[in-house]
Amino acid sequence: MALFNGFSQQGLTFLQDVRIQNSKEWFDEHRSIYDEQLLTPFRALVEALSQTMVLIDPEFETRPAIGKTLSRMNRDTRFSHDKSRYRSHMWLTFKRHSKDWKDAPVYFFEIMPDSYRYGLGYYSASRSTMDFFRQCINQDPTAFLRMAACCKAPFSLEGDSYKRPLVKEQPENIAYWYNRKSFAVMQTSQQIEDLFDGSLVQKLEKGFNQLSPLYAYLMQVEQLKRSQDNKEKPW
Repeated sequence: MALFNGFSQQGLTFLQDVRIQNSKEWFDEHRSIYDEQLLTPFRALVEALSQTMVLIDPEFETRPAIGKTLSRMNRDTRFSHDKSRYRSHMWLTFKRHSKDWKDAPVYFFEIMPDSYRYGLGYYSASRSTMDFFRQCINQDPTAFLRMAACCKAPFSLEGDSYKRPLVKEQPENIAYWYNRKSFAVMQTSQQIEDLFDGSLVQKLEKGFNQLSPLYAYLMQVEQLKRSQDNKEKPW
């Protein structure tokens, strides 16, 4: 197992340059930088975090491979207005296997040329998933508020909300969550020096463990979804 010693400025500069160049010829010419300064440390970071993450959920995918825990650099442009070939950011995720991973809870860590972010939430929750989330809140608001206490500094709640409240005269600390269309709890930082040594592992472990009550809560939402799916099956 490779030891994670941090990322490098060369790797971040590569992300900046690929945003500008964005051609197959340029990428192929500089592939060694991608392999050595981004892909290799990302794989080492996944391996370093895996033991902590399987204690949160033994069913997490932890293989340090592209398409498993690591993002691809090339973009699928078939249905996008943005036709740039490569991404200028890279990320890792810890999640259970799911055909529709965008609609399931996921831990993530992402680097950009001048910042990074990490946390837990949905990439793009469906309306039905958020309705199940709201159903969980309604069943036991006190239990929800106990869970929500973990979502404190350095994290903040992100995600668009409905313009009109879904429930009138709802307590503010519940409505703050209840009216989200989708959400993630994350920290975004421009302290790039945090990325350059192995202590990043401890920072992420601490943050991911802090958010574990939220993960457990979101898995209750998943159980409601599965229960509903089973009821709808004709056999």
